[in-house]
Amino acid sequence: MEEFMKGATSRRGFLGLAAGGAAALAVAGPGTARAEPVRTSAKIVILGAGAAGTAMANRLTERLEGASITIVDGRQQHWYQPGFTLVAAGLKPASYTLSDTGDWLSDGVKWVAEHAAAIDPDAQIVTTASGSRLDYDYLVVATGLSLDWDAVEGFSLDMVGQNGIGALYAGPEQAEATWRAMDAFTDKGGVALFGRPATEMKCAGAPLKYTFLTDDYLRRKGRRDASQIVYAAHGKSLFSVPVVDEKAKLIFDERGFDVRWNHVLTGIDAGAKTAHYRVPESRALAADGTVTVTPEREVKIGFDFTNVIPPQRAPQVVRESGLSWADRWVGQGWIEVDPGTLRHRRYPNVFGVGDINGVPKGKTAASVKWQVPVVEDHLVAELDGREGSAIYNGYTSCPMITKIGRAMLIEFDYENRLTPSFPGVIAPLEELWISWLMKEIALKPTYNAMLRGKV
Repeated sequence: MEEFMKGATSRRGFLGLAAGGAAALAVAGPGTARAEPVRTSAKIVILGAGAAGTAMANRLTERLEGASITIVDGRQQHWYQPGFTLVAAGLKPASYTLSDTGDWLSDGVKWVAEHAAAIDPDAQIVTTASGSRLDYDYLVVATGLSLDWDAVEGFSLDMVGQNGIGALYAGPEQAEATWRAMDAFTDKGGVALFGRPATEMKCAGAPLKYTFLTDDYLRRKGRRDASQIVYAAHGKSLFSVPVVDEKAKLIFDERGFDVRWNHVLTGIDAGAKTAHYRVPESRALAADGTVTVTPEREVKIGFDFTNVIPPQRAPQVVRESGLSWADRWVGQGWIEVDPGTLRHRRYPNVFGVGDINGVPKGKTAASVKWQVPVVEDHLVAELDGREGSAIYNGYTSCPMITKIGRAMLIEFDYENRLTPSFPGVIAPLEELWISWLMKEIALKPTYNAMLRGKV
């Protein structure tokens, strides 16, 4: 261990450690040992050619012989979404996140370049936007999620980059426009306003990362004293994992951020540069035992720069399919899968991978890395007449950037337990350069290997 750490003290050593760490992350988790391909004539339809769907399709072509594997997605471009924060921080161009969807698909995958218009899990049919009907024996739902911009009254995507308005989640171009707005703001200073939606969301650490990055730029440019950073938290915490929440609150306090609790974004007034929030009813117990009730109210917060993140839901085609939970995440539409096997609880020939799953954790690219082998294991085992054994434990990873050149490599599971890949080497709640390098340098090659079905 001494030699290992000694070698990591130089920049070259740290870069090597980052690359090695990416490799270790790539092989960690419930990887499936590759055996002889299983012969089958099964028709498998995969909805979505994002990270989850593409990785799933490519792995199944390696494991199955004779299967019909069809992926349905109308998007011509693949977005490397973990890179959006780096683009919005001026560290990468928009092109860093862009590639062609077809470039990632194996020859054995048939790509239907249309969006799905309907799913009938009883008849086992997917209907595409053109009216084509695809019947299936097995369905893998990997549609990702939808950003509900209409839920933010007064907002439209053509505002991004103007009047101090950013929206880095929207796409590569908007992430780049968000950087231009943030760069201009940090030249002058003022009020920077951040927050997140009250729904489940992809990469729940991203709102915190961008708050930290904006603060860092203000300090680098000498404008922090002339500025106020406001974070409108949707509830009473900053992060769902308690120990991480406490660490984030500590850093927020150290850096002088103004946190407004229980603020749910409802609208944006671009002309007035104000954000509108709903604050739910609250109750406070006094020392004499009396209860003070504060009714629900609407509040406005002014800003000079803000990063808008809307509510996030399952795509409409999924919400209308009958695959969603009826009694959980009501109105959000996440599909009803078993949290361990990721098999649908009512339709056993349906599986979910990625953001679409109705599970307590797992809306990150790192989660996809652990989910895909689990679905592969159970699907291939069934086609081979066996029982699958792989279990997804909720593994989620968030390289939490806290300033340029520093991050915390936070990994956790369903039980909110920290699950560090490098215990004793990378402390998950320390702001480290090596964790930053994981995000900036090592993550994308690992992601690309995952898309190819190689890890």
